[in-house]
Amino acid sequence: MMKKLAIGNDHTALEMKRELTEYLEAKGYEIVNVGTDEPVSFHYPISGYKAAKLVASGEVDGGIIICGTGLGISLAANKVNGIRCCVCSEPYTAKLSRQHNNSNMLAFGARVIGVEMAKMIVDAWLEAEFQGGRHQNRVDMIMEIEQTQDLKEAH
Repeated sequence: MMKKLAIGNDHTALEMKRELTEYLEAKGYEIVNVGTDEPVSFHYPISGYKAAKLVASGEVDGGIIICGTGLGISLAANKVNGIRCCVCSEPYTAKLSRQHNNSNMLAFGARVIGVEMAKMIVDAWLEAEFQGGRHQNRVDMIMEIEQTQDLKEAH
């Protein structure tokens, strides 16, 4: 179960990060802020990378990262070995990203969804558990790709 989360953002997601942080802290989660708190241009790869490093090292249980679309910040996070960050704009995909892909980071866009939808997505993601079984083989394959950078070499 995730109890300690990194949260990162760029300048487009200041208010969403603040509201999600308050929401999650009220539910008992410990939040580590690695994003910006200033309304000036901020490069999303910085906070995406910082959050991913905390997740990959085990210092936090999971990460939530937010930029304009969720795409750029997730690309940065997914460059860190061990990270499976999924961009989700609705709760169903967030739930399945945990159940089937064992995602350890969640991304979304402050310009794509509103705060209430973000809360629903986060809840679905945090409440879901990895199902293992047939899905474990695929997660293992993803992790092998990280190590070999070539699926043909991995299998």
